[in-house]
Amino acid sequence: MTTAIEISIEQLDASPVIKPRLLTWPLIRVLLVSFGAMTSFYLLLALVPMYADANGASAAGAGLATGVLMLSTVGVELVSPALIARFGNRRTVGSGLLLLGVPALALPGSESMVTILAVCLVRGAGFAIVVVVIGAWVAAMAPRERRGEALGVGGVVASVPAVIMLPLGVWLAERVGYSPLFIGGAVTALVGLLAMVGLADEQPDQEQPDTTQPFGMRDGLTSSALLRPAVVFSATAMAAGIVATFLPVALGEASGGLAAIALLTQAAAATIGRWWAGRYGDRHGAAKLLVPSVLVATVGMLGVVLSSPVAVMVGMVLFGAGFGAAQNSSLAVMFDRAPSSGCGTVSAVWSIAYDAGLGLGATGFGVVVLSTGYPAAFALTAGLMLAVLLVVLPRGRDGYPQRG
Repeated sequence: MTTAIEISIEQLDASPVIKPRLLTWPLIRVLLVSFGAMTSFYLLLALVPMYADANGASAAGAGLATGVLMLSTVGVELVSPALIARFGNRRTVGSGLLLLGVPALALPGSESMVTILAVCLVRGAGFAIVVVVIGAWVAAMAPRERRGEALGVGGVVASVPAVIMLPLGVWLAERVGYSPLFIGGAVTALVGLLAMVGLADEQPDQEQPDTTQPFGMRDGLTSSALLRPAVVFSATAMAAGIVATFLPVALGEASGGLAAIALLTQAAAATIGRWWAGRYGDRHGAAKLLVPSVLVATVGMLGVVLSSPVAVMVGMVLFGAGFGAAQNSSLAVMFDRAPSSGCGTVSAVWSIAYDAGLGLGATGFGVVVLSTGYPAAFALTAGLMLAVLLVVLPRGRDGYPQRG
């Protein structure tokens, strides 16, 4: 009888744990806002430089348009946590959507470079606000034990527009012209305002109120626990900017459609890798993934050095998977190592690492390749990723640097 009771107790203790629901209706609405904003951003990302060039701005003017956009993005990301603390998530992201969408309506019929640059400046500010707020909001809404998976889902939602809308915008511009696409870019951002009607700032999944001290940008930028994964991820983001900017040029027209297929493959692999890393990280710890993901991305970058079609494709699969996993694991680790009051700060620091890495990678590579050629420059990029990993992440017993 005693044995039977003990067995029953053991069976009761072994019953499966029911996970809290991940996709609540408020979280779905926030993800819809993210999808609309990312669609607006990526639809116009290549179109605005093309439009500037078509109106006589030359390649320098086209590059300046993108440069102003990203400079504005990084600058406003620095102050976004303060905006969240002052105005809350809903009002802050609403202002970001307005800044991202409304200026696009000034582009149809305007050929002035001043107007184009002003639009890029304002849209960059709106984009910065949206990405920081959405990242913080998703992390705050998700159950803690499923936060990595929520970040992975959020990453997929943000990545799909990059995979589809960037090439689609270029293709459509040749067939319908620029003006309808500029209007479409405005509408897809502004429709997100409808998804936020009635959405509360407070997060129902938080069982206890946050009693920690405020954790602002100064805290985030001086915390080695946040800066280490951010810098390692930024080196990987630099490589992503290099791939997106220079792979088609390096392969040349003789490769046929290899560059386009390789970039599409890389983007798809990154999307899948980001989602998978979230699920794995929730079960086994995101910290365990950061080093392996960067190593996989580094090996993938070396595949580009060989230049053969097979090596390039395999390299892009590996690089994309590693880059996507590094995106999720670095962000999840940073959220784990900051107080709950620092969600906005973590999102901002990570976003700055991402955007600055993309811009610096493309700029620096363009200078280096003049002296080394493409194969050697790609090899140096892989070496830089590995060097940053070894220098910035001195490992503790858990394979990850201890909190500094």
